[in-house]
Amino acid sequence: MSVAADRATVRLIPKAEARAIRHGFPWVYANELVTDRRTRGLSAGTIALLEDANRVPMGVVAVNPVSKIICRMLDQNPDAVIDQAWFAAKFARALAHRARIYPDPFYRLIHAEADGLPGVIIDRFGDVAVVQPNAAWADVLIAPLVAALQDVTGVTTVIMNGTGRTRALEGLEERMDVLAGQAPTAPLPVPMNGAVYMADIMGGQKTGLFFDQRPNHAFAAGLARGARVLDVFSHVGGFGLAALAQGAASVLAVDGSAPALELAEQGAATMGVSDRFSTRKGDAFDVLTALAEAGEVFDVVVCDPPAFAPGKAALEAGLRAYERVARLAAPLVAPDGYLGLCSCSHAVDLTRFRNASARGIGRAGRRGQIIHTGFAGPDHPLMPHLAESGYLKAVFFRL
Repeated sequence: MSVAADRATVRLIPKAEARAIRHGFPWVYANELVTDRRTRGLSAGTIALLEDANRVPMGVVAVNPVSKIICRMLDQNPDAVIDQAWFAAKFARALAHRARIYPDPFYRLIHAEADGLPGVIIDRFGDVAVVQPNAAWADVLIAPLVAALQDVTGVTTVIMNGTGRTRALEGLEERMDVLAGQAPTAPLPVPMNGAVYMADIMGGQKTGLFFDQRPNHAFAAGLARGARVLDVFSHVGGFGLAALAQGAASVLAVDGSAPALELAEQGAATMGVSDRFSTRKGDAFDVLTALAEAGEVFDVVVCDPPAFAPGKAALEAGLRAYERVARLAAPLVAPDGYLGLCSCSHAVDLTRFRNASARGIGRAGRRGQIIHTGFAGPDHPLMPHLAESGYLKAVFFRL
Protein backbone atom coordinates (compact mmCIF):
# COMPACT_ATOMS: atom_id res chain seq x y z
CA MET A 1 0.00 0.00 0.00
CA SER A 2 1.33 3.45 -0.86
CA VAL A 3 2.07 6.08 1.76
CA ALA A 4 -0.57 8.30 0.14
CA ALA A 5 -3.32 5.77 0.93
CA ASP A 6 -2.75 6.22 4.68
CA ARG A 7 -3.02 10.02 4.61
CA ALA A 8 -5.86 12.41 5.02
CA THR A 9 -7.00 13.66 1.61
CA VAL A 10 -8.05 17.17 0.59
CA ARG A 11 -9.46 18.09 -2.78
CA LEU A 12 -9.58 21.13 -5.01
CA ILE A 13 -12.93 22.49 -6.12
CA PRO A 14 -13.59 22.15 -9.88
CA LYS A 15 -12.79 25.81 -10.64
CA ALA A 16 -9.48 25.86 -8.76
CA GLU A 17 -6.35 26.55 -10.81
CA ALA A 18 -4.81 23.06 -10.66
CA ARG A 19 -2.45 23.80 -13.55
CA ALA A 20 -0.67 26.57 -11.63
CA ILE A 21 -0.05 24.19 -8.72
CA ARG A 22 1.25 21.49 -11.05
CA HIS A 23 3.63 24.03 -12.55
CA GLY A 24 5.03 25.07 -9.19
CA PHE A 25 2.70 27.53 -7.45
CA PRO A 26 3.03 26.47 -3.79
CA TRP A 27 -0.24 27.57 -2.18
CA VAL A 28 -3.89 26.59 -2.14
CA TYR A 29 -6.25 29.25 -0.83
CA ALA A 30 -9.22 28.41 1.37
CA ASN A 31 -11.74 29.26 -1.38
CA GLU A 32 -10.05 26.76 -3.74
CA LEU A 33 -10.49 23.72 -1.54
CA VAL A 34 -13.48 21.54 -0.73
CA THR A 35 -13.85 22.47 2.93
CA ASP A 36 -16.27 19.92 4.29
CA ARG A 37 -16.54 19.04 7.97
CA ARG A 38 -13.75 16.48 7.70
CA THR A 39 -11.32 18.99 6.19
CA ARG A 40 -12.26 21.69 8.69
CA GLY A 41 -11.63 19.16 11.46
CA LEU A 42 -8.02 18.56 10.50
CA SER A 43 -5.54 19.92 13.01
CA ALA A 44 -3.26 22.76 11.93
CA GLY A 45 -0.12 21.33 10.36
CA THR A 46 -1.65 18.04 9.21
CA ILE A 47 0.24 16.40 6.34
CA ALA A 48 -2.26 15.38 3.65
CA LEU A 49 -2.60 14.25 0.07
CA LEU A 50 -3.88 16.93 -2.31
CA GLU A 51 -6.09 15.81 -5.18
CA ASP A 52 -7.50 17.79 -8.07
CA ALA A 53 -11.24 17.94 -8.71
CA ASN A 54 -10.97 14.67 -10.65
CA ARG A 55 -9.33 12.91 -7.71
CA VAL A 56 -5.92 12.80 -9.40
CA PRO A 57 -3.15 13.06 -6.77
CA MET A 58 -1.11 16.27 -7.00
CA GLY A 59 1.29 15.94 -4.09
CA VAL A 60 1.81 16.18 -0.35
CA VAL A 61 0.60 19.33 1.37
CA ALA A 62 0.54 20.80 4.85
CA VAL A 63 -3.00 21.80 5.84
CA ASN A 64 -4.04 24.60 8.16
CA PRO A 65 -7.84 25.10 8.23
CA VAL A 66 -7.53 28.42 10.12
CA SER A 67 -5.27 30.06 7.51
CA LYS A 68 -6.27 31.75 4.26
CA ILE A 69 -3.46 29.68 2.76
CA ILE A 70 -5.13 26.41 3.66
CA CYS A 71 -2.55 24.18 1.95
CA ARG A 72 1.17 24.58 1.30
CA MET A 73 2.77 22.21 -1.18
CA LEU A 74 5.63 20.25 0.38
CA ASP A 75 6.35 17.64 -2.28
CA GLN A 76 4.79 16.85 -5.64
CA ASN A 77 5.48 13.15 -5.10
CA PRO A 78 2.25 11.83 -3.54
CA ASP A 79 4.22 9.12 -1.70
CA ALA A 80 6.83 11.46 -0.20
CA VAL A 81 7.48 10.87 3.49
CA ILE A 82 7.99 14.13 5.39
CA ASP A 83 10.55 12.95 7.92
CA GLN A 84 14.10 13.71 9.05
CA ALA A 85 15.60 12.32 5.85
CA TRP A 86 13.28 14.51 3.76
CA PHE A 87 14.37 17.60 5.70
CA ALA A 88 18.02 16.55 5.38
CA ALA A 89 17.75 16.43 1.59
CA LYS A 90 16.29 19.96 1.54
CA PHE A 91 19.03 21.28 3.83
CA ALA A 92 21.81 19.59 1.86
CA ARG A 93 20.63 21.18 -1.38
CA ALA A 94 20.30 24.61 0.23
CA LEU A 95 23.69 24.34 1.94
CA ALA A 96 25.49 23.38 -1.29
CA HIS A 97 24.29 26.62 -2.90
CA ARG A 98 25.30 28.86 0.02
CA ALA A 99 28.66 27.17 0.52
CA ARG A 100 29.51 27.78 -3.14
CA ILE A 101 28.79 31.52 -2.80
CA TYR A 102 30.00 32.49 0.66
CA PRO A 103 33.37 31.66 2.22
CA ASP A 104 32.01 31.98 5.76
CA PRO A 105 28.92 30.29 7.28
CA PHE A 106 26.86 33.46 7.69
CA TYR A 107 23.81 33.57 5.43
CA ARG A 108 20.15 32.75 5.01
CA LEU A 109 20.14 28.97 4.72
CA ILE A 110 16.43 28.49 4.04
CA HIS A 111 14.25 31.08 2.32
CA ALA A 112 10.84 29.48 2.76
CA GLU A 113 9.01 28.38 -0.38
CA ALA A 114 11.96 29.17 -2.66
CA ASP A 115 14.02 26.52 -0.83
CA GLY A 116 11.18 24.01 -0.66
CA LEU A 117 10.21 24.59 2.98
CA PRO A 118 7.04 26.72 2.89
CA GLY A 119 6.83 29.29 5.67
CA VAL A 120 10.23 28.38 7.14
CA ILE A 121 13.10 30.87 7.48
CA ILE A 122 16.51 29.77 8.76
CA ASP A 123 19.42 32.17 9.16
CA ARG A 124 22.85 30.82 10.01
CA PHE A 125 25.40 32.56 12.22
CA GLY A 126 28.37 30.18 12.27
CA ASP A 127 27.54 27.44 14.76
CA VAL A 128 24.18 29.05 15.59
CA ALA A 129 21.00 28.77 13.51
CA VAL A 130 17.82 30.77 14.05
CA VAL A 131 14.63 29.13 12.81
CA GLN A 132 11.43 31.05 12.13
CA PRO A 133 8.66 28.48 11.68
CA ASN A 134 5.96 30.74 10.26
CA ALA A 135 3.65 27.91 9.20
CA ALA A 136 1.87 25.42 11.44
CA TRP A 137 3.35 22.32 9.82
CA ALA A 138 6.87 23.41 10.77
CA ASP A 139 5.81 23.77 14.40
CA VAL A 140 4.42 20.24 14.34
CA LEU A 141 7.56 18.78 12.74
CA ILE A 142 10.12 20.94 14.51
CA ALA A 143 11.94 17.94 16.09
CA PRO A 144 12.91 16.16 12.83
CA LEU A 145 13.60 19.58 11.27
CA VAL A 146 16.12 20.48 13.98
CA ALA A 147 17.73 17.01 13.98
CA ALA A 148 18.26 17.20 10.20
CA LEU A 149 19.52 20.77 10.43
CA GLN A 150 22.20 19.80 12.93
CA ASP A 151 23.21 16.68 11.02
CA VAL A 152 23.63 18.46 7.70
CA THR A 153 25.17 21.76 8.80
CA GLY A 154 26.91 20.87 12.05
CA VAL A 155 25.40 23.82 13.94
CA THR A 156 25.44 23.25 17.69
CA THR A 157 22.82 25.80 18.75
CA VAL A 158 19.33 26.15 17.26
CA ILE A 159 17.06 28.99 18.37
CA MET A 160 13.37 29.12 17.50
CA ASN A 161 12.18 32.68 16.92
CA GLY A 162 8.42 32.24 16.78
CA THR A 163 7.48 35.90 16.75
CA GLY A 164 5.96 38.18 14.16
CA ARG A 165 2.87 38.97 12.16
CA THR A 166 2.99 35.88 9.93
CA ARG A 167 2.53 33.42 12.79
CA ALA A 168 -0.57 35.26 13.92
CA LEU A 169 -2.06 34.77 10.45
CA GLU A 170 -1.49 31.03 10.89
CA GLY A 171 -3.17 31.01 14.31
CA LEU A 172 0.14 30.31 16.05
CA GLU A 173 1.29 31.72 19.37
CA GLU A 174 4.46 33.74 19.76
CA ARG A 175 7.34 31.93 21.42
CA MET A 176 11.12 31.97 21.70
CA ASP A 177 12.79 28.64 22.47
CA VAL A 178 16.26 27.15 22.58
CA LEU A 179 15.80 23.93 20.61
CA ALA A 180 19.42 22.74 20.80
CA GLY A 181 22.57 23.91 22.53
CA GLN A 182 22.64 27.09 24.61
CA ALA A 183 21.39 30.57 23.82
CA PRO A 184 24.11 33.13 23.11
CA THR A 185 24.70 35.41 26.08
CA ALA A 186 26.09 38.27 23.98
CA PRO A 187 25.70 39.59 20.44
CA LEU A 188 27.44 37.50 17.78
CA PRO A 189 30.01 39.12 15.44
CA VAL A 190 29.10 38.57 11.78
CA PRO A 191 31.64 39.34 8.99
CA MET A 192 30.14 40.73 5.76
CA ASN A 193 31.58 42.91 3.02
CA GLY A 194 34.71 43.54 5.07
CA ALA A 195 32.66 44.91 7.96
CA VAL A 196 31.71 43.32 11.28
CA TYR A 197 28.08 43.42 12.42
CA MET A 198 26.81 42.51 15.86
CA ALA A 199 23.74 40.26 15.75
CA ASP A 200 21.50 40.13 18.82
CA ILE A 201 20.03 36.68 18.27
CA MET A 202 17.77 36.66 21.33
CA GLY A 203 16.59 40.26 21.45
CA GLY A 204 17.03 41.86 18.04
CA GLN A 205 14.66 42.24 15.09
CA LYS A 206 13.67 39.06 13.23
CA THR A 207 16.63 36.66 13.43
CA GLY A 208 19.04 39.36 14.66
CA LEU A 209 20.50 40.55 11.35
CA PHE A 210 19.33 41.21 7.79
CA PHE A 211 21.43 39.22 5.34
CA ASP A 212 19.26 40.19 2.38
CA GLN A 213 20.89 43.60 1.84
CA ARG A 214 24.43 42.22 1.53
CA PRO A 215 24.88 42.96 -2.23
CA ASN A 216 23.30 46.42 -1.88
CA HIS A 217 25.58 47.21 1.07
CA ALA A 218 28.50 46.25 -1.16
CA PHE A 219 27.34 48.43 -4.05
CA ALA A 220 26.82 51.47 -1.81
CA ALA A 221 30.18 50.89 -0.15
CA GLY A 222 31.81 51.03 -3.56
CA LEU A 223 30.49 54.59 -3.94
CA ALA A 224 31.69 55.61 -0.50
CA ARG A 225 35.47 55.72 -0.70
CA GLY A 226 36.51 59.04 0.84
CA ALA A 227 32.85 60.06 1.11
CA ARG A 228 30.65 61.54 3.79
CA VAL A 229 27.88 58.96 4.26
CA LEU A 230 24.44 59.19 5.86
CA ASP A 231 22.83 55.82 6.73
CA VAL A 232 19.15 56.35 7.60
CA PHE A 233 17.06 53.57 9.21
CA SER A 234 20.48 52.05 9.81
CA HIS A 235 19.47 49.24 12.22
CA VAL A 236 22.84 47.77 13.35
CA GLY A 237 24.80 49.83 10.81
CA GLY A 238 24.15 47.89 7.61
CA PHE A 239 25.15 50.41 4.94
CA GLY A 240 27.32 52.56 7.18
CA LEU A 241 29.72 49.90 8.45
CA ALA A 242 30.15 48.49 4.94
CA ALA A 243 31.00 52.00 3.73
CA LEU A 244 33.58 52.43 6.47
CA ALA A 245 35.15 49.09 5.53
CA GLN A 246 35.64 50.51 2.02
CA GLY A 247 37.22 53.76 3.18
CA ALA A 248 34.37 56.21 3.78
CA ALA A 249 35.60 59.43 5.38
CA SER A 250 32.72 59.52 7.87
CA VAL A 251 29.37 57.87 8.56
CA LEU A 252 26.35 59.13 10.46
CA ALA A 253 23.91 56.33 11.32
CA VAL A 254 20.31 57.30 12.14
CA ASP A 255 17.77 54.96 13.74
CA GLY A 256 14.89 55.08 16.19
CA SER A 257 16.24 52.16 18.23
CA ALA A 258 18.89 52.85 20.84
CA PRO A 259 19.77 49.13 21.19
CA ALA A 260 20.30 48.86 17.42
CA LEU A 261 22.59 51.89 17.40
CA GLU A 262 24.54 50.46 20.35
CA LEU A 263 25.13 47.30 18.32
CA ALA A 264 26.26 49.44 15.39
CA GLU A 265 28.73 51.22 17.67
CA GLN A 266 30.03 47.86 18.90
CA GLY A 267 30.54 46.79 15.29
CA ALA A 268 32.44 49.99 14.51
CA ALA A 269 34.61 49.49 17.59
CA THR A 270 35.36 45.89 16.60
CA MET A 271 36.42 47.17 13.16
CA GLY A 272 38.57 49.92 14.67
CA VAL A 273 36.68 52.71 12.88
CA SER A 274 34.85 54.37 15.77
CA ASP A 275 36.63 57.65 15.05
CA ARG A 276 34.79 57.89 11.70
CA PHE A 277 31.41 56.64 12.96
CA SER A 278 28.68 58.54 14.78
CA THR A 279 25.04 57.83 15.54
CA ARG A 280 21.87 59.83 16.04
CA LYS A 281 18.77 58.38 17.64
CA GLY A 282 15.44 59.74 16.52
CA ASP A 283 12.52 59.53 14.14
CA ALA A 284 14.05 59.34 10.68
CA PHE A 285 11.69 61.91 9.15
CA ASP A 286 12.44 64.36 11.95
CA VAL A 287 16.20 63.82 11.70
CA LEU A 288 16.20 64.24 7.90
CA THR A 289 14.32 67.53 8.32
CA ALA A 290 16.67 68.75 11.05
CA LEU A 291 19.78 67.87 9.04
CA ALA A 292 18.47 69.85 6.06
CA GLU A 293 17.67 72.84 8.27
CA ALA A 294 21.22 72.69 9.62
CA GLY A 295 22.61 72.76 6.07
CA GLU A 296 24.22 69.32 6.30
CA VAL A 297 25.34 67.69 3.04
CA PHE A 298 26.60 64.17 2.34
CA ASP A 299 28.18 62.49 -0.67
CA VAL A 300 26.18 59.30 -0.21
CA VAL A 301 22.79 59.01 1.47
CA VAL A 302 21.03 55.65 1.88
CA CYS A 303 17.55 55.13 3.35
CA ASP A 304 16.45 51.58 4.20
CA PRO A 305 13.10 51.94 6.00
CA PRO A 306 10.90 49.17 7.40
CA ALA A 307 8.05 47.86 5.27
CA PHE A 308 5.70 50.82 4.82
CA ALA A 309 3.29 48.61 2.83
CA PRO A 310 3.34 45.09 4.31
CA GLY A 311 0.04 44.30 2.58
CA LYS A 312 -2.16 45.54 -0.24
CA ALA A 313 -4.36 47.52 2.16
CA ALA A 314 -1.39 49.74 3.03
CA LEU A 315 -0.16 50.20 -0.56
CA GLU A 316 -1.15 53.82 -1.18
CA ALA A 317 -0.06 55.02 2.26
CA GLY A 318 3.19 53.13 1.82
CA LEU A 319 3.90 54.75 -1.54
CA ARG A 320 3.33 58.19 -0.02
CA ALA A 321 5.77 57.33 2.77
CA TYR A 322 8.44 56.24 0.28
CA GLU A 323 7.92 59.44 -1.68
CA ARG A 324 8.33 61.44 1.52
CA VAL A 325 11.59 59.67 2.36
CA ALA A 326 12.98 60.58 -1.07
CA ARG A 327 11.76 64.18 -0.79
CA LEU A 328 13.43 64.68 2.60
CA ALA A 329 16.63 62.83 1.74
CA ALA A 330 17.35 64.41 -1.67
CA PRO A 331 18.27 67.89 -0.34
CA LEU A 332 20.99 66.30 1.81
CA VAL A 333 22.84 64.87 -1.20
CA ALA A 334 25.76 66.90 -2.53
CA PRO A 335 25.74 67.82 -6.24
CA ASP A 336 26.69 64.70 -8.21
CA GLY A 337 26.30 62.67 -5.03
CA TYR A 338 24.36 59.45 -4.62
CA LEU A 339 21.00 58.57 -3.06
CA GLY A 340 20.09 54.95 -2.37
CA LEU A 341 16.45 54.17 -1.56
CA CYS A 342 15.18 50.76 -0.44
CA SER A 343 11.85 49.02 0.05
CA CYS A 344 11.18 45.64 1.68
CA SER A 345 7.39 45.89 1.16
CA HIS A 346 5.83 42.85 -0.49
CA ALA A 347 2.94 44.92 -1.81
CA VAL A 348 5.07 47.53 -3.59
CA ASP A 349 6.48 46.40 -6.92
CA LEU A 350 9.67 47.83 -8.39
CA THR A 351 7.95 50.16 -10.86
CA ARG A 352 5.73 51.76 -8.24
CA PHE A 353 8.60 52.12 -5.81
CA ARG A 354 10.88 53.65 -8.42
CA ASN A 355 8.17 56.09 -9.49
CA ALA A 356 7.41 57.14 -5.90
CA SER A 357 11.11 57.69 -5.28
CA ALA A 358 11.50 59.77 -8.45
CA ARG A 359 8.47 61.89 -7.50
CA GLY A 360 9.98 62.62 -4.13
CA ILE A 361 13.31 63.61 -5.66
CA GLY A 362 11.52 65.88 -8.11
CA ARG A 363 9.45 67.48 -5.38
CA ALA A 364 12.69 68.28 -3.57
CA GLY A 365 13.81 70.26 -6.62
CA ARG A 366 16.47 67.73 -7.62
CA ARG A 367 16.94 65.63 -10.73
CA GLY A 368 18.50 62.20 -10.81
CA GLN A 369 19.65 59.40 -13.04
CA ILE A 370 19.20 55.77 -11.96
CA ILE A 371 22.59 54.11 -11.87
CA HIS A 372 21.77 50.78 -10.22
CA THR A 373 18.85 48.61 -9.17
CA GLY A 374 19.50 45.95 -6.55
CA PHE A 375 17.63 43.07 -4.98
CA ALA A 376 18.15 40.53 -2.21
CA GLY A 377 21.26 38.40 -2.30
CA PRO A 378 21.46 34.89 -3.78
CA ASP A 379 20.88 33.34 -0.36
CA HIS A 380 17.35 34.77 -0.72
CA PRO A 381 16.31 32.98 -3.93
CA LEU A 382 13.23 34.13 -5.80
CA MET A 383 10.52 31.60 -6.51
CA PRO A 384 9.33 32.43 -10.04
CA HIS A 385 5.74 31.43 -9.27
CA LEU A 386 5.52 33.53 -6.11
CA ALA A 387 6.01 37.27 -6.52
CA GLU A 388 6.01 37.74 -2.73
CA SER A 389 9.43 36.07 -2.48
CA GLY A 390 10.98 39.00 -4.38
CA TYR A 391 10.18 41.65 -1.80
CA LEU A 392 13.41 43.68 -1.61
CA LYS A 393 14.18 46.54 -4.00
CA ALA A 394 17.04 49.06 -3.89
CA VAL A 395 17.31 51.92 -6.39
CA PHE A 396 20.40 54.13 -6.51
CA PHE A 397 20.28 57.59 -8.05
CA ARG A 398 23.00 60.06 -8.92
CA LEU A 399 21.58 63.52 -8.24
